[in-house]
This record gives sequence, structure tokens and C-alpha cells, in this order.
Amino acid sequence: MSNRTRSFSAIAMAALFAFPVFASAANSLPLERWRSYAGVSWDAPQNGQMPAAFSGSVYAPIAGIHFDAKGWAFVSTPRLVSAAAPATLSILDTTVPSGPARLTAFPSREANAVNTDPAQSLRNVLGFYIDRQNGWLWALDMGFVAGEAESPAGSQKLVVLDLNTGRTLKRIALDGVADRKASFLNDVVVDEKRRVAYISDSGSRSAPENRVGLIVVDFATGTARRVLDRHPALQIEPGVKVVSHGAEVWPGKPLLIGINGIALSPDAGTLYWTVTTGTHAWAVPTTLLRQPESTDAQIATGIQDLGVVGGNTDGLVTDAKGNLYITDVTRNGIVRFDPKNRSMSLIAASEDVHWPDTPAIRPDGDLIFTSSRLNDHFAGAVKSGEERYDLWRLPLGASQNKNEQ
Repeated sequence: MSNRTRSFSAIAMAALFAFPVFASAANSLPLERWRSYAGVSWDAPQNGQMPAAFSGSVYAPIAGIHFDAKGWAFVSTPRLVSAAAPATLSILDTTVPSGPARLTAFPSREANAVNTDPAQSLRNVLGFYIDRQNGWLWALDMGFVAGEAESPAGSQKLVVLDLNTGRTLKRIALDGVADRKASFLNDVVVDEKRRVAYISDSGSRSAPENRVGLIVVDFATGTARRVLDRHPALQIEPGVKVVSHGAEVWPGKPLLIGINGIALSPDAGTLYWTVTTGTHAWAVPTTLLRQPESTDAQIATGIQDLGVVGGNTDGLVTDAKGNLYITDVTRNGIVRFDPKNRSMSLIAASEDVHWPDTPAIRPDGDLIFTSSRLNDHFAGAVKSGEERYDLWRLPLGASQNKNEQ
């Protein structure tokens, strides 16, 4: 029996890793460098003048990206390297293809302020989700910012905002299910119909014994619960190194990130995830996660190992047909998992891609992903004034046609 169809359990773990299913090296499709920015700037230009690039000793790498139904691009600039960025969640003006990235804080600069009530303001957003069905944005606030060893009380939260008005619809506190010193609230995906959110906790601040976990949040009740706490399928794989462009990331101080990117199938019946300091992709039925009475042991019986991706990973997204797309930071491209035949293939790659991070589907069906050299930013290897943030485009129709031949 293939390891791709087995349920995960402690007994089967050795067998699962003994028979890996590697992503095939498909003929790579051409990627388009859709937008390329030199630094970032905030707020709309005044009197028709281009705003000055945000410079100095502050880094504000563009990490997350998602599009609303109108095609507007929302981006996150996590305050992991510096707390001085004017905003951590913004709207990106994609009509300008180059120069400094022109950002407008969302919902406002005041709502993104660091030195106000930490339970109210957006302090450090990495993962967020655009809910096109309800017209909402779900912002995952990690709480802590650069220089803080502990998230202030109340700062770890999920904030639901109205996309049209910026009004806060609900704040859901996460301190009860996330450790203020150990957690690293990485990514969020939402079942739009049921209004249930799933959050990945990479546990990176407690490395090397990462306190990984998955958090399930219900909008209607405003409650959150933690499941699969420190489960091996969410944990960093022993002996695995994160590699980018042929070199280990941070040699001597290895990058240790557990569960990172997460995504839902179109019917929201399956939750997918990958582990950055790992090699596999995983899945579990969401019915198990949504049942309040489900124990971790019961949920674990439904976990499936989908096989080896082929490189270290970061973000995930699914298209309308249910195909899963995974950013491969080792091979500088995109891996496609086809749930119908349970195969993985590298469908696009380029040596010009440096740390592919978040993939997103535009309303027109194209896949866009960010590439910001995040590993170099966090290592302090990017000099001030030399920041570049690329957005890459892959027409999914072309990739699907090629795979169907």
C-alpha cells in the first residue's frame, strides 16, 4: 500500500518515510516576473508625485499577498526584522509595475500602530486571508514584533475586517490557544461558507522543540481551540536542512519552521499543509477538526501523508479544480499536487526566483506569488536600499493543459 494513501499514526511513521514519493521533474513552464519593486513606500502619492521609497535601517519585506473579487492586491509586511514599518497590512498598487511598491495601510495607519493597545491594533501580520464570499479580510496577528521576546497580553488574535469599509467585524483572542513566548502564528485559511478559520502555529520561537499546533476558530461563537499540539506530522523533520539556491539557509543556526502553509480544498472538506523544515505534504478531513469533541488521537487517524514535495516549502493555495500549488523554496518554483491521481510535479521554476513565499489566485484564474528573499532579510544580508520584491505570474490554464496532455 502506498504511503500516500495511508493514515498517519505513530506506528506507521517509519514506513511512511521509508517509501517516499518524490515530485517529478516536469518540463518547467515559463514564469513571468509580473511586478518588480525596489523598496516600499506608504500612502498614495501627493499632487501626482511619486512617494519616496521607504529606506533607512528599516526592512519591510512583502511576504503575503491575496486578491479580492475586484482584483485589488492586499499584502503583508511582517514586523519580524524591524518594528518601525508604518503598517503591517496594506493595499498594493499593482498598476505601477516597478519603482518602489506603493502601499496604502489597511484599514489605516492608526489601526496598524505598534504602540497603542496591542489587543486592538494590528501589530505583526504575516498570514491573512481574503474571503470573497463574505467580503471580509481575516488578519492573523502574531502579536510580537521585532525586539520583543513575548507577545503582549491580548496581541495574539484573529481580526475580521470588512473589505469595503475597513470596519472591524470581530476580534477573536488567541492567547488561550497560543503561547505568548513560543508560538509563531504563521498562516490562516478560511472555510467561507461555515466561517471557520484554520491557523498554523509553526512554534518557531520555541525551536528546536517547536511547539507546533493547529488552531480552529469559529466566527459565530468567537471561540478557538488548539488541536494536534506537537504532533509529528506538523513538526520539523529531524536531519532536514532548509536549502535555497543550492545553499543551506543560515548554516550553523538552522532555520527551524514547523507547519507553515495551509490550504483548503474547494469544498472545504480537506485541509492541506506542509512543513518548511521538512519534505512532505499532508492532509486531513476537516470534519474531524470541526467536531469539538474530537481528540488529537482521533484527528490523527485521519491524517494522510501525500508524499515528498521535492524541496522545502512555504505557502499553499488551491484552484477551483482542487489542484494544490506549493511554493518550493529549494527549487525556486511551484509544485502542483493533483488530488485525482495523487501526483506531484514541479511545473514552473526559475533561478531568478528567490524564496517563493505566498501563492494566490487572482479573479482571472492566474497564480501570483511573492518572492522577497525573506531568508536573506531575516539574516540581515540585504543592504538598505537594495531591497527588491518580485511578484511572479503563472497562467494556470497553461499549466493545467500541459498536465492533461
